[in-house]
Amino acid sequence: MAKYLAQIIVMGAQVVGRAFARALRQEYAASQAAAQARGRSGQQSAAASSISGMSLQEAQQILNISTLSPEEIQKNYEHLFKVNDKAVGGSFYLQSKVVRAKERLDEELTIETQQQKQDNTET
Repeated sequence: MAKYLAQIIVMGAQVVGRAFARALRQEYAASQAAAQARGRSGQQSAAASSISGMSLQEAQQILNISTLSPEEIQKNYEHLFKVNDKAVGGSFYLQSKVVRAKERLDEELTIETQQQKQDNTET
């Protein structure tokens, strides 16, 4: 009886192990495909996130914007910067987050502009 129980446990562990390995390979392949699809601009954006310490999504949330419009970024930046000024009872921490968010979004706009120029020269 114990022998059969041990065999069942071993076979079950093998099945789970194979399924896990297969899922891991599929996830890795999907990750590689997504990275290739993003291409060069995705790598630059990831580098900018790493350098600034802030993701694009976080910067958009802080400045409350949905699209990368320079006018909207500037307008929301100026408003949030003034509202969080220490002189009017604001928070220096929040004000610095607003500045970092604007820097991150400006970097993303630069990357997009470079990518568009590069795409135009290739066609």
